[in-house]
Amino acid sequence: MEYKQNIKSYVLRASRISSGQKLAIEKYSEKHCIKYSGQKLDISEYFSHPLCIEIGFGMGTATAQIAHRNPDKSFLGIEVHLPGIGRLLSKIEEDGIGNLKVINHDAVEVIETMIPESSVEGFHIFFPDPWPKTKQQKRRLINQEFTQLLVSRLKVGGYIYMATDWEHYAQQMLRVLSANQDLQNEYELWAEKPIWRPETAFESKGKKKNHIIRELYFKRVK
Repeated sequence: MEYKQNIKSYVLRASRISSGQKLAIEKYSEKHCIKYSGQKLDISEYFSHPLCIEIGFGMGTATAQIAHRNPDKSFLGIEVHLPGIGRLLSKIEEDGIGNLKVINHDAVEVIETMIPESSVEGFHIFFPDPWPKTKQQKRRLINQEFTQLLVSRLKVGGYIYMATDWEHYAQQMLRVLSANQDLQNEYELWAEKPIWRPETAFESKGKKKNHIIRELYFKRVK
């Protein structure tokens, strides 16, 4: 399927990148990054285990931990902000993580143009930008069209796992995923946090504001 994204779900701000993060990008990009090409990937060329894709990994701390603790799976992290990419590349190198690759590009374009249909074991979307103001909510990543794009890339039996600390966005996510006939909620309503997902920085900030953490876990059933 083709998904026309007219409005970006993120804003590229002038983020401060440290000298260490910049050096990591220079030293390790060729080793651990996949360049955006707009052409379908040969998954087997880069990944030797079932593939999980994380969209918007922030500074990548949780991403690295999940990959390190699950050597029987392969992981691809997609992010647009360079400081987080530099931090994650450093972590990959320091910990010798061999099952994690990174793409620095818009996730929607990567998934649409580079990820083959029915090739992904799972999608992770942890604490995406909630765009809380009413006039901003059109920027939210999770909508009907994008969900269908994710479903088309999932294997049957594959999953979409989302978490957010914004109740309004959680309710929107629940409605959108529940409306997709190819997906099934694995829980009666909200999912339980699995033991393999570490707490993210955004999650910690949300808890300090007394936000309720909502988790969703849906599987592709057909």
